[in-house]
Amino acid sequence: MICINNSNTDPYFNLASEEYMLENFTEDCFMLWINKPALIVGRNQNTLSEINIDYAKKENLCVVRRLSGGGATFHDLGNLNFTFIANNQLSDFTNFKKFAQPIIDVLQNLSVNAEFSGRNDLTIEGKKFSGNAQCKYKNKILHHGSLLFSCDLQHLNNALNVDPAKFQDKSVKSVSSRVTNISDYLKSPLYISDFSEIIMQHILETNTECKLYKFNAYDIKKINELAQNKYSTWEWNFGKSPKYNLKKKKKYKFGLVEFNLDVKNGVINNAKFFGDFFGKYDIGHIETALIGVNHTPEDIRKVLSSFNINDYFSNISIDDLLEGLF
Repeated sequence: MICINNSNTDPYFNLASEEYMLENFTEDCFMLWINKPALIVGRNQNTLSEINIDYAKKENLCVVRRLSGGGATFHDLGNLNFTFIANNQLSDFTNFKKFAQPIIDVLQNLSVNAEFSGRNDLTIEGKKFSGNAQCKYKNKILHHGSLLFSCDLQHLNNALNVDPAKFQDKSVKSVSSRVTNISDYLKSPLYISDFSEIIMQHILETNTECKLYKFNAYDIKKINELAQNKYSTWEWNFGKSPKYNLKKKKKYKFGLVEFNLDVKNGVINNAKFFGDFFGKYDIGHIETALIGVNHTPEDIRKVLSSFNINDYFSNISIDDLLEGLF
């Protein structure tokens, strides 16, 4: 097994590095990594219905889709992530505990009563501190998990706080639960770097023929290419969302507007506006113009800017409309 202490904190690079290892390395792998503040969504999720997009923009959070299924997670510099890639173990695809056990062992050695709970969570005193997810590639399993060590939990709550009534779709939903930080239960204080080193040392000592590895110049070049061409793109992070419907009502000074969008692969298939607002012209002109447009503020703003909005919605601005469309 090769073991990697990945010091890069760029979320696009780190998610790309997992795919790169999965598809190009022949040996089993273990990697520890930390992201700067980011929202990581599951492979099968509707991104917009899982994250607070306004908060993400305000706080300049990266939004990245991962290869594995499961729910959305918040990462920051107080969140340690681990990745296992194992060959010829597809029979263990649903055995999340097998891959999470080394983390449990490390914490119990630190006198922290960590337990495996439910399908894929790790808990302390009933509070979740880790979610785990998996995917397969040929005869390999990629298993990864996030460990809340000293995460800003208020930041986490704000970033994942979404109105559940806004979207109707069949995507996999994140499950809200009580969460906690590992650092709150340690007998003696540790930095996250110390905790990471303890985990890596445990892996090296308990697995035969382990060796430390550092990404070389070629690895970094290929990972950066994958990050640029896939993991940092709107098409991957938003356009890959399952079909969904956005329904939202917003009260303005001039009246009520109900927004209805049907979106597939991140593109608007149908748009309807209802309400008691006033306008000189048929709102159908704008509804038709939005069909085929990416469901992004930038692309919708371009379309709306081609109209005199007050001719369709009296006393409203484009910014007002955009608030209702997301």
